Amino acid sequence: MRLVTYRPETSAAARLGAIVDGLVVDVARLASASGHSLPDNMLDFIDVGTDAVRFASKLIEARRADWPPGVATPLSNVKLLAPIPRPRKNIFGIGLNYVEHVAESSRSLDTSKDLPKEPVIFSKPPTTVIGPGDAIEHNAKITQQLDWEVELAVIIGTRAKRVSEDDAMNYVFGYSLMIDLSARDCRRAGQWIYSKGQDTYAPFGPCIVTADEIPDPHALDLSLTVNGVVKQSSNTRHMLFKIPTLIADISKGITLEPGDIIATGTPDGVGAGRNPQEWLWPGDIVDARLQSIGELRHPVVAV
Repeated sequence: MRLVTYRPETSAAARLGAIVDGLVVDVARLASASGHSLPDNMLDFIDVGTDAVRFASKLIEARRADWPPGVATPLSNVKLLAPIPRPRKNIFGIGLNYVEHVAESSRSLDTSKDLPKEPVIFSKPPTTVIGPGDAIEHNAKITQQLDWEVELAVIIGTRAKRVSEDDAMNYVFGYSLMIDLSARDCRRAGQWIYSKGQDTYAPFGPCIVTADEIPDPHALDLSLTVNGVVKQSSNTRHMLFKIPTLIADISKGITLEPGDIIATGTPDGVGAGRNPQEWLWPGDIVDARLQSIGELRHPVVAV
């Protein structure tokens, strides 16, 4: 399933939908019209887990030739939000997780040239999240080095505490796309959270694709352009630490819970690694794409 959080109109409350044949199908309303019940928001739906996915899929297949009134709306007529507009806790970010990015970071960001021996983990607060098309804020009083990073995001579906790598993929609900924005000149004594955790620094979406739809998340092309010029182009197979390793490593000491998000790192091609270095400025358009998931397109605006 391709799950979204959407508003059918500007003033309406956010609701859970599934993209089907160019339509957004309201999951809770479809269930109600069929005499059943399903959650109307993404986090509650993830809490129910694979049973909710299977049941919603059956309802969609049974009714897709004859949608009940008020259930299906053309995708072009709705406003998509971030799939999880307000995560319950910080996003887990993974740094230096593509070999070429380790090399470029060592040249420009004073990080080690040696490959990490274990995942490098930081976090981004829930307030960093914005949805498709929303503006990325550029505060010139804070940064003159706003940078881009395209990433595969993993959404946890089941409480995970000290899980093994062999079992780790069983805890994945689905996948999405995230742009990890970074104010490179806001790192403080080696700490990244202020650099990466400012408002609007986690564009997220446009949907969550459930894990059953993506048999191999380590074989997805991902790319990013600025003003139509390709800056990053790679494939998730080049991750240094694969998803099972990330889940096992984090869950050794931090319990992962349904709806938690892991942004799995970025390939080379970031602005800081270019010669000369390049940065985002008001008026720029950032466009990120991830195979099997979709596209995010965002303007950069002055604040």
